[in-house]
Amino acid sequence: MSATALRIGILGAARIAPMALIRPARRVPEVAVTAVAARDAARARAFAAKHVIPRVHDSYGALLADPEIDAIYNPLPNSLHCEWSIRALEAGKHVLCEKPLASNAAEAEKMVLAAAASGRVLVEAFHYRYHPLAARMKEIIDRGDLGTVRHIEAHMCIPLLRPGDIRFRLDLAGGATMDVGCYAIHLIRFLAGAEPEVTRAEALLSSPGVDRRMEAEFRFADGRTARMTCSLLSSTLLRLGALVRGDRDEMRVLNPFAPHFHHRLRVSTPERTTVERMRGEATYTYQLRAFARAVREDVALPTEAGDGLANMQVIDAVYDRAGLPKRGM
Repeated sequence: MSATALRIGILGAARIAPMALIRPARRVPEVAVTAVAARDAARARAFAAKHVIPRVHDSYGALLADPEIDAIYNPLPNSLHCEWSIRALEAGKHVLCEKPLASNAAEAEKMVLAAAASGRVLVEAFHYRYHPLAARMKEIIDRGDLGTVRHIEAHMCIPLLRPGDIRFRLDLAGGATMDVGCYAIHLIRFLAGAEPEVTRAEALLSSPGVDRRMEAEFRFADGRTARMTCSLLSSTLLRLGALVRGDRDEMRVLNPFAPHFHHRLRVSTPERTTVERMRGEATYTYQLRAFARAVREDVALPTEAGDGLANMQVIDAVYDRAGLPKRGM
């Protein structure tokens, strides 16, 4: 560990932490994972031993009070993102918070204010945004390769075959739109470079108030349209992709959300089709490196708290249009 490394503590022994933080930290020398806390102390000790984390705290509060920690990774259930991210900010820690940023837009706004008041960095972990593929997609659109963009689609459907999973619990701010739809909505906003109005949303439920599938349609002020499909448990077992249709060409992208596993970018015209793949590291490695730089060099990141608030506002609007309650309300 470098003497100047950003020292990160983990709130909770979450399954996502090894892939999203611990393994990437081994490739980013300016970062060190130095502590973990969990509500189950035995689980925290086992997690620390497995992943060679030097310190274990017996509570989240004790982790935040540790003066040898500079930043917090918050992979807790969605319903706890707001409370513990704000507590971390108030304790003087920078925060990398898992997506979605909060349970709803009202919570996200509190987090934005807390980050501003603390002078600390608060970043939402939309890791795909830091991969070269994301920049390449936007470059093709902004350069006018597709002509005038008319329509954008994003789809993230995965099979989650554990009905008791926390992502199906309303009290923990679960639902398909929260877990995977937040990615599709974020990608649409990023590619459009604008905020959409929700014109239609229709959900299939796993239990009262909890969506296992959501389809939503959007309209932008300039007349462009968009469509989002997401699911955790539906007849569409696996669909990870994006479509941008212009008045001249169209772009289709396979797996824009985790391109380090596999992806394909295809631009098609009536005359020809070109296919690209972007080389690079894992999305989480890019994200962690960017987070460290934001903390150390005061560099603005594209998924900071203000962007997270805007994404939560669209998520809330999707639930409203589908006739479902906002999470956490």
